[in-house]
Amino acid sequence: MFRRRGDHYVATFAVDEVRVLRKVAGEVVGLLTDGFDHGDPVVGRLFPDVYPDDDAGTAEFRRYTEGDLKTGKIDQAGAVLAALPDGDSGGEVRLDAEAAEAWLRALNDARLAMGVRLEIKDGTDLGEELDDAVAADPGSSRVFQLSVYAYLGYLQESLLNALID
Repeated sequence: MFRRRGDHYVATFAVDEVRVLRKVAGEVVGLLTDGFDHGDPVVGRLFPDVYPDDDAGTAEFRRYTEGDLKTGKIDQAGAVLAALPDGDSGGEVRLDAEAAEAWLRALNDARLAMGVRLEIKDGTDLGEELDDAVAADPGSSRVFQLSVYAYLGYLQESLLNALID
């Protein structure tokens, strides 16, 4: 998908891919703004306790760092939205090195968030999980969400490989 072209990293996206990426990036922004709640396990995954056994230390650390971390994550999701083709069409995305790194971080945040919601653990076999979901109900939202999760992983790997080539 992504390939290096000079100083840029380029990929062509179909209309449906653009829609999915817009929705995912928008949901991350929404989670970090309107829906920001430390009781939400997704927020806990994106902003883990730095001192798990020290609530006061964690709160103090958050007081000094959380705003900047949140802003950075919102900006990274914004970099995805800004680079996608306008309107309701597919097309080419061209990223410079800085934008490519922002995309990698945004894709990682999106996968972390989806992984929590889908209850994906380190040892989860995604292919098996998807096969089970398809066998249970091929039209379920879980099948779609697992497919998006897998697609984001593919996209992340593709961009990372282009960066290191």
